[in-house]
Amino acid sequence: MDADPVQRRTVSAQLSAQAGLRFAPTAFATKAEALERLADRPHAIVVADLETVGGVDELGGLSSHDSSVIAMSARGSVHAAVAAMRAGAIDFLPKPFGAAALLERLNAAIAEWPAARPAEAKRAETPTTAKPAATGLAREDFEGFIGRSAAMGLVYDQISRIAPSKAPVFVTGESGTGKELCAEAIHGRSGRAGGPFIALNCSAIPKDLMESEIFGHVRGAFTGATENRTGAAELADGGTLFLDEIGEMDLGLQAKLLRFIQSGTVQRVGDVTARRVDVRIVCATHRDPFAEIAAGRFREDLFYRLHVLPIQLPALRERAEDILPLASAFLARYAAEEARAFRGFEPEAAAMLMRHAWPGNVRELQNAIRRVVVLHQGAEVTVAMLPQTIRAGAAQPSRNEFAVSETRAAPQLVAPFWEQERSIIECAVEAHGGNIARAAAALEISPSTIYRKRQAWLERRTA
Repeated sequence: MDADPVQRRTVSAQLSAQAGLRFAPTAFATKAEALERLADRPHAIVVADLETVGGVDELGGLSSHDSSVIAMSARGSVHAAVAAMRAGAIDFLPKPFGAAALLERLNAAIAEWPAARPAEAKRAETPTTAKPAATGLAREDFEGFIGRSAAMGLVYDQISRIAPSKAPVFVTGESGTGKELCAEAIHGRSGRAGGPFIALNCSAIPKDLMESEIFGHVRGAFTGATENRTGAAELADGGTLFLDEIGEMDLGLQAKLLRFIQSGTVQRVGDVTARRVDVRIVCATHRDPFAEIAAGRFREDLFYRLHVLPIQLPALRERAEDILPLASAFLARYAAEEARAFRGFEPEAAAMLMRHAWPGNVRELQNAIRRVVVLHQGAEVTVAMLPQTIRAGAAQPSRNEFAVSETRAAPQLVAPFWEQERSIIECAVEAHGGNIARAAAALEISPSTIYRKRQAWLERRTA
């Protein structure tokens, strides 16, 4: 049941194509239509949009007709899920969702038949604390990714469209957003899935060894080269070469990488023989590539060779509805690994996770949950178990806020306007992980304004 006609048609078509003879889907635009049909159809499963029915309080009328109700909402959160289940729903789906996710819920609901239980009994069995895993929110949704937010839905769609191509892929996103997982998903859904996936972190390898890591070397090519070595480009032949943090690559090596992309041949360090390889390149960086080009740290010609199919991964704060599903999945994984009994989160702890800014993104959340599991015991994660950084929240003022407060306290120390402007802009750029486009959007100015002002500040310093 959904007031959106496109959603009704899409979901009905998907279910009709995949459900077989297990059930026959029927779409309704209003609660009144659904109630009229339910009068002569016992043991139905109603998938009801909360906004369409008029909110959580209106679910009771549906569940009282010997029907099982699965609630759905575009405003998915653990609180909405718990409220819906207290009102009689047996499950909760945050929108948008795929047909596979809905089929999974429907099959689980059918497995609980043959008898429909009274709504009062369902409510009595509903957990009173926030357990995202119990609501089915935490699951791996797409090639190892977890999350059903609209932002991640766009990423999944991009990966699905991009994967079959042979063109290079350029992944951007803050540290900890899952850039390598994205590269693995592209490889796994491509025609090269049966071939090797070779990953190199350009920031973790010393500059003087990087060329050998990518292209290999022959014995005696340099001190310490005691034997021939195959580089990552050859190892990835027939598969995918993932160059993580490519923005850290030395400019001289960037020129050699460009030649490799153009020619499709590899020449090991110290060798005179060129070897042809068939490799698809996926690269990633947490930096703003346009800023790196403007600063002379990244070759523009290499960038446009690589930036054929771009994917921007959202920060965790930009898909807050995925925080609790992710936390639940990590909790289940590490509880199993460490033989702990954790099953969910207390409501206060869940709310605190939702409030945290997560500057380290999914990796920070993953580490935080693992720390909780290793250091504590219990059935539920409490506020006291969470790391201090999460409990403290964003209590510290930003540099810009501190500067403003100092200015108010001591007017005689007011900084020149250009210095205050620079502080505001640089704070915004830092807050968005170096992404100038996003910082500009937050400040409601154009990215070119930031580049122009940075150049002016540089000229002021060197004057």
